Amino acid sequence: LDGKWQSSTGDEFLYHEPLVHPAMIFHGSPRKVLVLGGGEGATIREVLRWQTLEEVAMIDIDGEVVEACRQHLPEMHANAFDDSRLKLVIGDALEFLQTSAEIWDVVISDLSDPIEEGPSFQLFTKEYFEKILQVLTPGGFFVLQAGPISPGEMKLHARIVNTMKEVFPYVQSYSSYIPTYGRPWGFVIGSREMINSRPDPETVNQLLREKTTGGFRMLDGTTLLGMLQIPKHLREAIATETEVYTLAKPPKFFGKGSTNS
Repeated sequence: LDGKWQSSTGDEFLYHEPLVHPAMIFHGSPRKVLVLGGGEGATIREVLRWQTLEEVAMIDIDGEVVEACRQHLPEMHANAFDDSRLKLVIGDALEFLQTSAEIWDVVISDLSDPIEEGPSFQLFTKEYFEKILQVLTPGGFFVLQAGPISPGEMKLHARIVNTMKEVFPYVQSYSSYIPTYGRPWGFVIGSREMINSRPDPETVNQLLREKTTGGFRMLDGTTLLGMLQIPKHLREAIATETEVYTLAKPPKFFGKGSTNS
């Protein structure tokens, strides 16, 4: 989409499991989850592994993409679109946040990259994150995909983290290497609750055994602990970053061939 790779059936689990499950694990018993984006259905597939779940709403702006993925990529969504717990809305994520009165235990922002001419660049800004905070339960968690973290490309990620810190009391960066993308990919969690960056692996494994249907290919307690230990160069980039993305000054990172932010 927009000239950028979105997913590959060969390694999509290296993206979708890290995107979804850390925030769900930190919450512990998520009942209501909101997914913004995620057209291929793999994000809701992962959410639906949680037996505590009562409702997941998926908001995607491109109905044609959703329908094409539903028909042609069953290995991605694994029939998640047919689950009775799913509420699918074809529409704009920002408009949904502005008009919905519901609150959520976990909000997952699985949006396309912030190409200046694309639909998602507003959704990486302080104003957007403030709207997210308003729809989270007091103990809720927000997670978003937040760009590559290789040394030549990590400014976007560092600035997203810094922008999140303007809104959320607690923010945690982490990453997963995605071969299809050819680089490690960053994610960010924000919450009013403290985020444990050194979770006990066996405690996590027990939680997953008790509250999910299992079937994870990548994620367990040891993997989660490792993902949360971000490398020194990225910690330093985040610590020294001062720019905050706003609607007046949004990110412009992913023009075709661009590495500027």
